[in-house]
Amino acid sequence: MQEHPQAEGLEIRVEQVLSELNLDDKVRLLTGEAVWSTHAEPAVGLRRMVLSDGPAGVRGEAWDERDTSANLPSPTALAATWNEELIRKLGGFLAVEARRKGVDILLGPTVNLHRSPLGGRHFECFSEDPLLTARIGAAYVTGVQEAGVAATPKHFVANDSESERMTVDVHIDERTLRELYLAPFENIVADAGPWLVMAAYNSVNGPTMTENPLIDDVLKKEWGFDGAVVSDWTAVRSTEAAGAAGTDFAMPGPAGPWGDALAAAVREGRVPQSAIDEKVRRLLRLAGRVGALEGVAPAALAPVPMPDAAVAALLREAAAMGTVLLRNEDSMLPLDTSVVRKVAVIGPNAAQARTQGGGSATVNPPYTVSPLEGITDALSACGVEVVHTPGVHGSEELAPVTTEQVTDPVSGMPGLRVRFLDERGEELLSEHRTSGRLIYFGVPELEQAETVEVTARLRTRENGLHRIGFAGSGAMSLEVDGAVVLDEDVALVTGDPVEAFLNPPQRWAEVELKAGQDVSYRLVHTRPADGSAPLPALSLTAGWRAPRRSAGAELAHATELAASADAVVLVVGTDEQVESEGFDRTTLALPGGQDELVERILEVNPRTVIAVNSGGPVLMPWSDRAAAVLLTWFPGQECGNALADILLGEREPGGRLPTTWPRLQQDVPVLDVTPVDGVLPYREGIHVGHRAWLRGDVQPAYWFGHGLGYTSWSYDALTVSEGGEDGFDLLVDVTNTGARPGREVVQVYLSRPRSAVERPVRWLAGFAEATADPGETVQVRVSLPPRVFAHWSVEQGVWQVESGLFGVHVGSSAALLPLEDEIRLLATAD
Repeated sequence: MQEHPQAEGLEIRVEQVLSELNLDDKVRLLTGEAVWSTHAEPAVGLRRMVLSDGPAGVRGEAWDERDTSANLPSPTALAATWNEELIRKLGGFLAVEARRKGVDILLGPTVNLHRSPLGGRHFECFSEDPLLTARIGAAYVTGVQEAGVAATPKHFVANDSESERMTVDVHIDERTLRELYLAPFENIVADAGPWLVMAAYNSVNGPTMTENPLIDDVLKKEWGFDGAVVSDWTAVRSTEAAGAAGTDFAMPGPAGPWGDALAAAVREGRVPQSAIDEKVRRLLRLAGRVGALEGVAPAALAPVPMPDAAVAALLREAAAMGTVLLRNEDSMLPLDTSVVRKVAVIGPNAAQARTQGGGSATVNPPYTVSPLEGITDALSACGVEVVHTPGVHGSEELAPVTTEQVTDPVSGMPGLRVRFLDERGEELLSEHRTSGRLIYFGVPELEQAETVEVTARLRTRENGLHRIGFAGSGAMSLEVDGAVVLDEDVALVTGDPVEAFLNPPQRWAEVELKAGQDVSYRLVHTRPADGSAPLPALSLTAGWRAPRRSAGAELAHATELAASADAVVLVVGTDEQVESEGFDRTTLALPGGQDELVERILEVNPRTVIAVNSGGPVLMPWSDRAAAVLLTWFPGQECGNALADILLGEREPGGRLPTTWPRLQQDVPVLDVTPVDGVLPYREGIHVGHRAWLRGDVQPAYWFGHGLGYTSWSYDALTVSEGGEDGFDLLVDVTNTGARPGREVVQVYLSRPRSAVERPVRWLAGFAEATADPGETVQVRVSLPPRVFAHWSVEQGVWQVESGLFGVHVGSSAALLPLEDEIRLLATAD
């Protein structure tokens, strides 16, 4: 593990402070002060530390559209770059954002695996592969922490799906646990030295993770992790078991199962004093590293802020680098604007940028560039006409009202008015808001409020039936122009508190309005008197939807526009309602009639580029009939500009798949994400992702590692050289055989066909980047450390390397491996 330069002085200061605290002081520090902060102890020079959700941005303590945060591409997009240098740079930028918002600790990266593509939080994790996850994760952690902010690899361990995630007991055999699910955490601890790790909600082989011996026995003792372990929010559920175990502090606060109860347990001998001291020691060490403890220098100087233009350029580069070109028939891309003079931009995700999934990772970006905006700006500069229609309506859900649609009745400014009122109707808080999505965490007035009132003036632009409504739970009443149109006690439909909070039920009424009509909107929410809200917070949405064409008319209009264009850019995908924390997907099919839209467009215009805007795999039954297919993932706020760069050839699509994409859902090797009687067994063992696909007879749509560029490559030669204790070095010669400069990701896989233990057919062992000009041959070095040859011996409890031959396979994906060799090893154990 990396040694921190202030380590010696920090340890002295930590022990000094520890000796000055009494038991009650110590225990008080071990539960949060509030939802997003720890307690201060001014007497010993300890200030509070602020934690913030990540990993695709730094939200800060407030969930407020007025307090914006840069929105990076989703972690699947980051992993698709296979570019550790860029990820490290993005980590550094996240530290800049953290310090701008007063944040000490970023709650990311998420390094759980894509065990199944149905996993709801797939977009927030990096990959199906433990090695790629580890290397991208280590680069992320390094970038954040070398700028003085703590990173938090999470969720330790096996929180790989969302169904019953709070209580599920994941059953994994020890070898699978070691080789797949613990492996990213182990490598990140060794290579990047994180200052914090988050313990998951779920149980593994019995004990819940905040009480699981894996934290003490493996993470801390075996791996030598000297940082702190924080619970996922509300994951500490006991006083004695968790108090004696390896979780160091419980979030959120101030309520929780520790506090006075834990102090009493120590005094009565039910929890050892040494366990409390060790927790506080680790918490103080964390404080020292982030600069929250007086008397010791922080681990790094505060980062220098970045100008807005530099931020935009970095996020634009990252979005393009993560974009995967799956197919490019007859060099459809890049578009030739000397021939293409009219482009139809179609699809439900074209005019509205879908830049992030749902859940606690959500941030409020300062702006988003939609695909339509980015393409229009780029093509208009070339004199190319752009036409647009969505083609399908997609979701039936109401969208939050925007400043273009509503006016605050108090200030007259664009936006709406929110008031908190006590039981006497007296005003506790009145504020102007600029989005219909309203989220309150840690607001003192909320605890005293009896009702919350949202008011606005809504101006319509079209004649017809308008849907006007809300999202929320509990007692809700909606008035439009003084008439009550909805009055209901709305029940939650999920037991997951995060899903209940972030995706509460919607209700709406249809109101006939004329264009230019100005109507009043008044929503009243009565807080439950029994404190039964899903979280100590409030989530409401004031929603509205204008009249629109019928589904048939919209599809016909899209087909007409497509037929009239020289080329079509069709943007399809999912959104935060489909991919989110709190629930798993039940289908990989695109929602809302999008497949039919694609089929109709391809019938009338074969020169169609399909951009798939999703966080994880979706089914693409039409992919081998499209001229070109791009995966943009959830690409962050520079979404449209990055897509335009790629379409016009200003940038090469740099991405390679971090996870395998299936052709049919029933072909997917692992589909079971729903526990039975509270248990989710990982029966597939070590065969996950491409490892599982390689064992079967069915081919996926696109293999792990696949991705095209705007040039072509030949794999010419492979040389293996022994590196002693450091393993082996491979030298790979590749040639750019195309007409423009490009980048290739050289991937190395191992096999062990005559193994004495069960092995994957092949497994990823290393990768490196090659860049070359047209006609240039370059040599790439890929290092294979000893661990990539090893398997976990359950009998011996050690890593072992078998003696004999290992196959070496080199190429551009898990299935396209033109170069092969062998390495002979002697048996070892570690």
